[in-house]
Amino acid sequence: MKSALADLYHAHVAERQRTTELALAETGFDRLLLHSGTPFTYFADDNDAPFYPTPHFAHWAPVEGPGHVLEVRPGKRPRLVRLVPRDFWYAPPHPAPDFVAAVIEVVDTQTPDALWAAVGTNGARTAFLGEAAGEAAARGIAADAINPKGLVARLDWERSYKSAYEVETLAEATVPAARGFRAAEDAFRQGATEMEVHHAFLAAASVMEEHLPYPTIIGFDERSSTLHYHGKRGTWAAPGKTMLVDAGVSVRGYGSDITRTYAGDGCDPLFRDLIAGMEALQQELAAAPRPGMKYLDLHVRAHHLIGDLLHRAGILKVAGDVAVEKGLTRPFFPHGLGHFLGIQVHDVAGRFADREGTLAPPPAEYPSLRTTRTIEERMVFTIEPGLYFIPMLLEATAAVRTPPTSTGRSSTASPPAAASVSRTTSSSKQRVSAT
Repeated sequence: MKSALADLYHAHVAERQRTTELALAETGFDRLLLHSGTPFTYFADDNDAPFYPTPHFAHWAPVEGPGHVLEVRPGKRPRLVRLVPRDFWYAPPHPAPDFVAAVIEVVDTQTPDALWAAVGTNGARTAFLGEAAGEAAARGIAADAINPKGLVARLDWERSYKSAYEVETLAEATVPAARGFRAAEDAFRQGATEMEVHHAFLAAASVMEEHLPYPTIIGFDERSSTLHYHGKRGTWAAPGKTMLVDAGVSVRGYGSDITRTYAGDGCDPLFRDLIAGMEALQQELAAAPRPGMKYLDLHVRAHHLIGDLLHRAGILKVAGDVAVEKGLTRPFFPHGLGHFLGIQVHDVAGRFADREGTLAPPPAEYPSLRTTRTIEERMVFTIEPGLYFIPMLLEATAAVRTPPTSTGRSSTASPPAAASVSRTTSSSKQRVSAT
């Protein structure tokens, strides 16, 4: 496996070199410096927030720690200058993995001055990407070369197309997450609290909370209808009749994104039927993508299928096509069908029309849709139709009746299943939620 990973990574870096050289040539630069990031210290405090590397740096090198600089020049081997301070307060960052050092030249330094001396200027037209804009300016980088929009847009565009190394890494990230979900379900069925389920997930996935790709969403009953609920209640809210878990794990900087809802004792039979219906339509949608298809069309198809499901359940008085035409499905399915997945859970360039960064916004009726691209080979995206019953969204909706639920509040969802269609990779998940 290590040899196979090294081969995949070698090809990944070669592709990064090719596309970056093209982007540099198109924007008038002949050298690129990618900064790994700087720690963020809370205001009037001496505590740092969890550190996440600059995504463009992570795209090249799964190397931990702040302050590093990766140098990319046309026709030259990439060079990573790491900042490895001598320190007894904190453990130093781990060395660059062997498979990285075999492809990228690695130089270790102990101070920022030593790092920048090693980076040098080389008299080149240098572009700098990263949040350390003040540091870059102080080291002589021109203001218009710090995070230049045209170059950033082109690099974002290239991140839309995943290498075999990236697809393998994303697949690996689902393995510990799956262990966490099994443990979460076991804890739920044993009467655990939201907090206890969260701890069970972390322990089974063998991950620290600060290393998650995003905070876990673990909600019982009515809390599961808050799309990004990050609270963790105790015994006063347990046991739940339903539980939604939305969580993932990072591997080499790439995060999985899985959602599943579990029905417990006392869950209303109609609600269980809706879960089964959502599972079926989600699998239908996951099998549909083909290169050349517009992601927006897939999103609209999801609305039609959800409308039909609600009609069969007796919740909507009209069938799916009429429901979509009248906008009746939007309060039930208020988010987009999915998003690009990669270094960032909501990966970049989903609303780009071209590599120059021209925006292709979603239509007014679907403002939360994150992906308006035409589907192409090597894209990785989620397919996650949702069905929610949220009073504030339903108040103005006609032609509906209040659906019976176990307590008038519940939530359900299923996990993403990786699928490959015509070499187009998709990660799929769906939700059903109610208050």
